[in-house]
Amino acid sequence: MTADTPELCDEIITRLDSVHEDLGEMKPRKDLTITSGPLPENGAVLLGFPGSGLVGTIALQYMVDKLEFTQIGSITSRYFPPLAMMNKGIINDPVRIYQKNDIAAVVADIPIHPTICYEISTAIIDWLATTRPREVLTIAGIITNEPEKRVFGVATTPEALPRIEEHTLLLPVGSISGIASSILTECRVRGIPAFGLLGETVNAPDPRASAATIEVLNKLYDLGLDTQPLIEQAVEIEQSMVKLAEEVQQSTETGPKKDLPMYG
Repeated sequence: MTADTPELCDEIITRLDSVHEDLGEMKPRKDLTITSGPLPENGAVLLGFPGSGLVGTIALQYMVDKLEFTQIGSITSRYFPPLAMMNKGIINDPVRIYQKNDIAAVVADIPIHPTICYEISTAIIDWLATTRPREVLTIAGIITNEPEKRVFGVATTPEALPRIEEHTLLLPVGSISGIASSILTECRVRGIPAFGLLGETVNAPDPRASAATIEVLNKLYDLGLDTQPLIEQAVEIEQSMVKLAEEVQQSTETGPKKDLPMYG
């Protein structure tokens, strides 16, 4: 070591302290970013994220398209999967915010992993709470494999139940999972009236179940939406699934068979 070593060490320490100060002034990256125009005060906020049957996503995208809602913003997050949907060659925002009159809608194309549902729901409700919504409503699917396509309803408080009890079947007992459950729980904790519509579905894209939830929205918000196009879409999907099943069955029956060894 030379005689200059103490001075060199002091200089290095000074430089490190300066770097630490600069890093301390840097703003941490946000986990979730919401870019949006103003939401209606005392309005209703509807949310649909992909889940069983894609019930919420199909229903709300159909609603905003048919009623010509205006897209006013989007949500991005480092938690979101690296996935982007395209429409006619144009990239879509993975989570979009729409608004018309006193109704806002958050429509997502991407699933939210269970491990990050708390972070996502908390950030969304933080944002919504600034506008003091009169109610929040989530739409999801519940798998029963029954043909009726009933719509089950839940609310965050006993006082809120009369809002939906005439239009849905109330779930007496059970559980809800996924982002819809996190949003409802966060609303309950904060005292925001919230509801969940659960469309009876199979584990495949289900426009018929989405149409059933829209019929409930028609009654709650006087939307006057015609669901016949969704029913027709459901018939096409069902026919395609039947055809696919028949083709798979046929290929299984007529496919080459391997010679099996004989044992004596």
